[in-house]
Amino acid sequence: MLTVEYKINLLAPAQGDHIEAIGTVVKAGRTLTVRRLEVHGVRDDERTLVATGQQTLIRVNERAEQ
Repeated sequence: MLTVEYKINLLAPAQGDHIEAIGTVVKAGRTLTVRRLEVHGVRDDERTLVATGQQTLIRVNERAEQ
């Protein structure tokens, strides 16, 4: 897999007891795959969105050596 496009939006400082990232696959095709990411700062079970991202990947087949 190689990255075709990658975008991240930093929305707020990551504050809290810990950070939590959740990634999801938007579309998994034969050649291209699109993924989305959300990052939250967590304090006392309250989550604040601090960053989002999206990535497009392309599948590259390895050629067999001859």
